[in-house]
Amino acid sequence: ASPACTELEVVMLDWLGQMLGLPECLLARSGGEAGGVIQGTASEATLVALLGAKNKMIVRLKEQHPEWNETDILSKLVGYCNKQAHSSVERAGLLGGVQLRQLKPDGKHRLRGDTLREAIEEDKRNGLIPFYVVATLGTTSSCSFDVLEEIGPVCNDHDIWLHVDAAYAGSAFICPEYRYLMKGIELVNSFNFNPHKWLLVNFDCSAMWLKEPRWVVDAFNVDPLYLKHDLQGSAP
Repeated sequence: ASPACTELEVVMLDWLGQMLGLPECLLARSGGEAGGVIQGTASEATLVALLGAKNKMIVRLKEQHPEWNETDILSKLVGYCNKQAHSSVERAGLLGGVQLRQLKPDGKHRLRGDTLREAIEEDKRNGLIPFYVVATLGTTSSCSFDVLEEIGPVCNDHDIWLHVDAAYAGSAFICPEYRYLMKGIELVNSFNFNPHKWLLVNFDCSAMWLKEPRWVVDAFNVDPLYLKHDLQGSAP
């Protein structure tokens, strides 16, 4: 209804992403399909990313195994997070109708790459389909930072969607001296933080960036005749 507002949102989220030091591959100005969008809360962003990841995996598996039906695939999907992750990550699994495994952190409350790799390989041996990982940068309970530079390569090796929940502490990345905590950010599929926390922006403003937003768009896409128009697809 108001593409001008939408375009302003896309541009402003590029500015905000640059302020945080996000890589070009997450920004609309890269010229690809990536870009940012404002969600209501980080809980919402985690669910949206999960549904995008679920859609992507189902499409891929149906291409590889046309004889598989959606119900069979859904019953085997499994996602992962740190036991220290926010309760909304577990809730996203419940709302998305998939299993979510909470993995044991190290002595500094961080999820490590080896722990994730072992869990993924174990589940694959048991016939499950790993599809989604949530890494938390600044957990709500202890402000611990999952080791993104270890988790990212594991997700890439297994072609699994990696979402970063930086809801509470993401604003700190505006300071270059804290950006070492998000090393490996170029490997993620989606990233979210809350300007409505430290940045004193009015609630609700949860900023989310996606490398491939088409998976989320397609997951919710219903295209009735009465919404079609001549300029379809010309505005974000």
